[in-house]
Amino acid sequence: MAQQRRRPMSREEALARQARRARQQEKEQESRELARGPIDLPFLVLVVLLSGIGLVMLLSASFPSAYYETEGANPLFYFVRQGVFAVMGLAAMLLIGKINYQRFRGLAQPLLFLSVILLILLLIPHNPIAITRNNATRWLGIPGTSLQFQPSEIAKVAVVLYFSDSISKKKDRMRTFRYGILPYGIILVVLAVLVGLEPHLSGAILILGAGAVLMLVGGIHWGWVGGAAAAAGSLLYVVLFVIGYNTSRIEMWHNPWADAQGKGYQLSQSLISIGSGGLLGVGLGRSRQKFLFLPEEHNDFIFAIVCEELGLIGAAIIMLLFAALILRGYWIALHARDRFGSLLVVGITTLIGLQTFLNIGVVTGLLPTTGISLPFFSYGGTALSIQLAEMGIVLSVSRQMKATKAG
Repeated sequence: MAQQRRRPMSREEALARQARRARQQEKEQESRELARGPIDLPFLVLVVLLSGIGLVMLLSASFPSAYYETEGANPLFYFVRQGVFAVMGLAAMLLIGKINYQRFRGLAQPLLFLSVILLILLLIPHNPIAITRNNATRWLGIPGTSLQFQPSEIAKVAVVLYFSDSISKKKDRMRTFRYGILPYGIILVVLAVLVGLEPHLSGAILILGAGAVLMLVGGIHWGWVGGAAAAAGSLLYVVLFVIGYNTSRIEMWHNPWADAQGKGYQLSQSLISIGSGGLLGVGLGRSRQKFLFLPEEHNDFIFAIVCEELGLIGAAIIMLLFAALILRGYWIALHARDRFGSLLVVGITTLIGLQTFLNIGVVTGLLPTTGISLPFFSYGGTALSIQLAEMGIVLSVSRQMKATKAG
């Protein structure tokens, strides 16, 4: 069969194609120029300030347990490790902050698939790279080394990236069940179940919370929000009171003094630490509770040491710094150049804000005790590096913010 000859292009068609190419090149050039804009300095200062204070408090909180519990009796063991990851994280933050955030769209789907695979690996019985601590299998890596990480941390970033990329393309279709609820609900349920089976209830809450906020900002109907909240509350009740996971923690949350030397020990010691600080604290480095009285004093319960050493005023200042960081993050989201950038910053800021609230709530007895770290403060190199990398994404979005009036 003879090939059909291609119809010669008319002058009008050639001019139209040339115009389209010119517009595309102009958009690409504009995008490159915008990506070279200045980063948001207040946000950067807040991140560096919280990271610096976090390192100082980690040194103060961790040196007794590092001296008594680590090989070689090195009081700087945890601090040095955390410091290395902090430097790596800050470098990654500055590097990511220079990348055009539109490039992160391509990572959304692969990262989501990777996080599901890693979470499944945790559930395989007798998996040699799955590490169990305190009856929870939350880590993958080589036992006895620093090459360990929590797949749930990757899952949080994956949810934010994938949801932001997908929701930004749907607009009005987000108000329908088929496009705005069903696909995202399935993803959240799968990830939450996988994380919950570790078990890691707080990690599941963070994933569900960030995903729900992105769906809400993305335009789903408010009625679905109420239904989802009711379903989540019912599921939480079943997990806590029917299945029995964390039942003893609920009981000790109501009255830790009923078994202050047993199951209520950690919370009671945390409350003693907070109460010992008073208004001005006992002084930086002078905590008594960190001398092997308070468990996880350099990790999930580091805020109790902050309250003991710096007092109510010092703890309030740190909470104000967190509040300023969160508010500044949402301010950047409001001024982002496009829908994708705005959703990215909303998701990341929500993760930091929700995790901070949950940690402080647990430490102060406002919420039942569960394993959740304080961003930028708690010991955990991988978590710190990922958090700082997330801050780099926010800085990348801030480079392309819309011009604002004075203030």
